[in-house]
Amino acid sequence: MRTKILGVSFDNITLHQAVEKAMSFLQNETTGIIFTPNPEMVMLAQRDAEFAEVLAAADLVIPDGIGIVWASRFTDAKISQRVPGIELTLALLEKISHTGHSVYFLGGAPGVASAAAAKMQEKFPNIKVCGDHHGYFDNADDAEIVAEINAAKADIVLVGLGFPRQEKWIFRHKEHTCAKIMVGVGGSLDVFSGRVRRAPGLFQKLGLEWFYRLARQPSRLLRQFALVKFVMLVVSKKGRNLE
Repeated sequence: MRTKILGVSFDNITLHQAVEKAMSFLQNETTGIIFTPNPEMVMLAQRDAEFAEVLAAADLVIPDGIGIVWASRFTDAKISQRVPGIELTLALLEKISHTGHSVYFLGGAPGVASAAAAKMQEKFPNIKVCGDHHGYFDNADDAEIVAEINAAKADIVLVGLGFPRQEKWIFRHKEHTCAKIMVGVGGSLDVFSGRVRRAPGLFQKLGLEWFYRLARQPSRLLRQFALVKFVMLVVSKKGRNLE
């Protein structure tokens, strides 16, 4: 079942269900794409028609943001829980460490993807890392990177290019790679690499990771205005169709 919030559809799903659905993509002939929108991304979709179209094309859309769960309360199909993208990615990596499927890390500053791959190799010793590439490239390099992914025979590609670039990149190349799963992971590679610390457990439990990141990086303040606009827009539509 999906819940639509301000034009963006979300799978009403638990973490366990999301992992199982993602794993099922490995059996398909086509590439399954997974996106993890938060309120900031929903607001961007209001003014970026291409981004909205890309999000709508995803095979699995998880509610990565407590604001999404809150907004769903004003719909007929309430979302039961937040599913953080970083937790889905970790659970997926843990799963494939027992299956022999390979993973490719793409994104971050030079050195981040390789460091993230190394850290995940330590965390899940049996995982099969087949390659990595930083995110500092332009469109002219796309063909080379896709060729590298295919040469590595990657089953899963974790794409951490930041939104909306990563979602658009995945959508543009999903039919050109051999990958069975492509996931937009945002800043997860920075966390995996150890260069960025994830919010403490209490902040995670309360859905306040965004506040922790803001406190540590005040430069993110302007980005948080999107959250304020999201709340105002949802409230203005309260009692009406949020779709």
